[in-house]
Amino acid sequence: TSLPKTPDPAAEFGQWAYDFTDPEGPQLGTVAVPGMTSVYETEDPVVLIGGHFDLGVQLPDEIKDPVDLIVLCDRARTYFAERKFLVMELEENPGMIKIGAFSSKEEMPSTAKILGHVTLVQIPWLPSMQRKKSGFMEEDQLF
Repeated sequence: TSLPKTPDPAAEFGQWAYDFTDPEGPQLGTVAVPGMTSVYETEDPVVLIGGHFDLGVQLPDEIKDPVDLIVLCDRARTYFAERKFLVMELEENPGMIKIGAFSSKEEMPSTAKILGHVTLVQIPWLPSMQRKKSGFMEEDQLF
């Protein structure tokens, strides 16, 4: 008999950790997300990990390194919707995905195949998000 692998150390408070033990194999795992209506209504969920620069998510200027975001997508929604973030695959770039939102279907690349809709983007807690003390006791007591 063999003992199970010892668990990885816990992630820092407010952060997440993931492990892709076999980079050549299927990348499967479990992700915990907050219970909310948009998550509950996601019919065929899949989670992507993407850098905030790649996804165009603006974070405070003092953050220079890429931050990994959790992107929850619904693969059951394969239709166009205005001003919704769509997960697409372009014919000229098979196997690669692109995320974008468009005001009209004409703006969307003509070679795009819609793979799903983004239903939630989770940003980890970052030290730069901590509120600074204001100097007013009434405000500072809340933190």
